[in-house]
Amino acid sequence: MPKHNAKEFVTGDLSVEEMYKLMIGSVVPRPIAWVSTRSKEGVLNLAPFSFFTVASRNPPTLLISIGPGVGNREGTVKDTLVNIRETGGYVINVVPASLVESMQRSSADLASEENEFERAGVTPNPGKCVNVPSVLEAPIAFELTLDRIIEVGTDHLVLGKVEQAQVDHEAYAGDFKIAIENWLPVASLAGDYALIKRAFTV
Repeated sequence: MPKHNAKEFVTGDLSVEEMYKLMIGSVVPRPIAWVSTRSKEGVLNLAPFSFFTVASRNPPTLLISIGPGVGNREGTVKDTLVNIRETGGYVINVVPASLVESMQRSSADLASEENEFERAGVTPNPGKCVNVPSVLEAPIAFELTLDRIIEVGTDHLVLGKVEQAQVDHEAYAGDFKIAIENWLPVASLAGDYALIKRAFTV
């Protein structure tokens, strides 16, 4: 039971933005999927999403949730979702501390014809299983093919089957384990970021 002085919030009494702020400040830390896609016209897109997790171990499937456009593009569909729908292939790159500023630059509201790899200042690394590049500087990248898209309210759950994983030598601990301490993953909080510097065992 909540403490006697706990604040209580009924969803129906709140705006969408108010409930959203409560959720993203509470469901933390969240990993960041730095998603690279290619439009059917060949334009490269790169955008971060913090609604991201593993959906299935077999087949290996990752999930990202993509919301509607915001700001100048309110009421539209984000380029990432359009590109995944139209081409079926994409890459999820992980974000280390060394790339957080590049990741932030790629979150800007840009026109669909702009190359966001150039905006972020990172290098496209040609895909092996999909016709989409990964971020060369990212320590880990997953190439995916679209499994399905599920509409949930205003958002879209994108489920993708992992076709290949690329792990830099320094990020690999051997025996299929990742040396997390060697690349310092960036986590999303409520508008801010955090680093996971030290793990502990219970």
